[in-house]
Amino acid sequence: MKSIKEMNMEELAAFICEALAKEGIETVLSGGCCVELYSKGRYTSDDIDLIDRFNGGHRKIKAIMQKLGFTEYKMKRYFVHEETSLFIEFPRGPLGVGDAPVKEVSSRKTKTGTLKLLTPTDCIKDRLAAYYHWDDAQSLEQAVWVALENEFDIEAVESWSNAEGMDEKFGVFRTRYIEGES
Repeated sequence: MKSIKEMNMEELAAFICEALAKEGIETVLSGGCCVELYSKGRYTSDDIDLIDRFNGGHRKIKAIMQKLGFTEYKMKRYFVHEETSLFIEFPRGPLGVGDAPVKEVSSRKTKTGTLKLLTPTDCIKDRLAAYYHWDDAQSLEQAVWVALENEFDIEAVESWSNAEGMDEKFGVFRTRYIEGES
């Protein structure tokens, strides 16, 4: 087994995801690390966002993280380890994008365990939510990168965008994706 300092971001996320799953807590990778994986490194993140899919409880997560050598950092939900510069964050659930719950998750096997993560389609929606609601241009760029590198359900993204009341901004995303712009 690799030491934490030898693990890359995906392996560390899988290691933690697997350790939590063994204790009955299902977590799903979201946020910037999902973008990093799906964009093939065009974007990099310095924290790992694992959402507790069914809200198993912060106390239980904290106890497991401490067993793995992590300490809680300043605010609840953030954990650090002396062997990695990556922060581990546990954003509040439930798992969703915008106002829509996430129903399906992907998984990737690594040398350190199985990583559960948003599908490429939901990763795109997650990034577009920041663009739609906060005018975050960087999140639009990240959504395009993920779209260019992965198969995804553009009709589902369009339907979700429509439900979010963001037809015009979806048009910007669609145009940039079709034109292959990043």
